[in-house]
Amino acid sequence: MSDGRIRFLLLACLILVGACRSDTLSDGDETGGGTPTRATTSTSVAAEATTTTAVPTTTTTTIASPPPIPIEPPEGMELVWHDEFDGDTIDPANWTYDIGGWGWGNGEAQYYTDRPENARLQNGLLVIEARQERFENSYYTSARLKTQGLQEFQYGRIEARLKVPRGAGLWPAFWMLGANFDRDEDNPRDSNWPFVGEIDVMEYIGREPDLILGTIHGPGYAGAGGLSKWNRQDYDIADDFHTYAIEWDFDGIRWFYDGELYNDFGREVVGNREWVFDHPFFLILNLAVGGLFPGPIGLDTEFPAYLYVDYVRVYQPIAEGGQ
Repeated sequence: MSDGRIRFLLLACLILVGACRSDTLSDGDETGGGTPTRATTSTSVAAEATTTTAVPTTTTTTIASPPPIPIEPPEGMELVWHDEFDGDTIDPANWTYDIGGWGWGNGEAQYYTDRPENARLQNGLLVIEARQERFENSYYTSARLKTQGLQEFQYGRIEARLKVPRGAGLWPAFWMLGANFDRDEDNPRDSNWPFVGEIDVMEYIGREPDLILGTIHGPGYAGAGGLSKWNRQDYDIADDFHTYAIEWDFDGIRWFYDGELYNDFGREVVGNREWVFDHPFFLILNLAVGGLFPGPIGLDTEFPAYLYVDYVRVYQPIAEGGQ
């Protein structure tokens, strides 16, 4: 056999071996049709044993913390709980995690983990990082933090300062679920979604870069039938930090963007359906990837993608006789 042919065969073998070993990424379950069921994503899933493809574990965050906003309670209110994310680690007295990658009822593509690669504190910020990597049966990872069983509130002003990521298919959110979710084994209907109620303080979908939404879900007005208000700007919301808040009391819920009221739902908005917002709720921060609501993941969407949280603050009316 000639030297040239031997060299050719060796080269072909090397190419074949390399192809077999490469671990290509696909978009997995990133598209779908039908009615999005936003709040069914809240089911807690027990942590599972993980089998991962080796990927870089770099967790460098290049963004600087924004200029601080001082704590200034609205008139007649006081600060009752907050997390400024100034420490070295996420406070387990405030936050726990949902774990899993089963689509979360919305055909989402990510696997939620509790790893520092997906959720950590850096530069005075909570960083939720969506990564394109093979993990379990998913091709993306991210994180979903919640205060369930730790910090729960009924009424008040609930506010967060966030910087959302840009890119089609990304779906960051700051939202709330009734605290009795998944708690009452004797009455599973009453402790399930949407009967526990859901309040979406802020949802952002990357394919609509100038739009945020505030929504409520309850029995008879859930999923695509949720009662919602769009708030459009004349700039890309992902360009900077913004504050998102609700003020919630017995009479209704009002939504604010950078301090400006943009929606007001009173109890009458649900008509003859049940108003399910007169009990404690817990808070959720997450960054989903793909799914029925945000749509396909854009070919030009860059990963890793980051949701930055400067703070979360809860104010409530000053108790009678208080200062």
